[in-house]
Amino acid sequence: MDPHDSWAFLIPGYLFTISIETPILLVGLSPRHSFARRLFCGFWLTACTYPIVVLVLPMVFDVEKDRVRYLLVAESVAHFGECALFWAAFGTREEFGKWSMWRDLGTVFLANLASFTAGELLVVYRPDLLPDRIIHFFR
Repeated sequence: MDPHDSWAFLIPGYLFTISIETPILLVGLSPRHSFARRLFCGFWLTACTYPIVVLVLPMVFDVEKDRVRYLLVAESVAHFGECALFWAAFGTREEFGKWSMWRDLGTVFLANLASFTAGELLVVYRPDLLPDRIIHFFR
């Protein structure tokens, strides 16, 4: 994959991703988190993992020929990486193992799953909405 395609996809893909993940985090994170923290997480978590998924991993895997392996690694980085970042930043010993911890981590995981699913559906059912440089990232 041409690195320019990855860079062309970075900002639009990031904005698409946070537009899906942020509302899920705003609604789903446990009440112990303020609205400001929930909103911050919508932007910050994706900002931490997205460059790895979009810029680094396509240089490691041939996205066109080895798409399944790329997606397994990329989505693992996104899902588990964001859960780990969230817990490292906002987890406490008092919350460890409690319902709020599982709710928060489940919400982060669900938000990632939702954005991944929405992206895949967009590529499959409405590729005409994507510029050629971006659609090339998926094929």
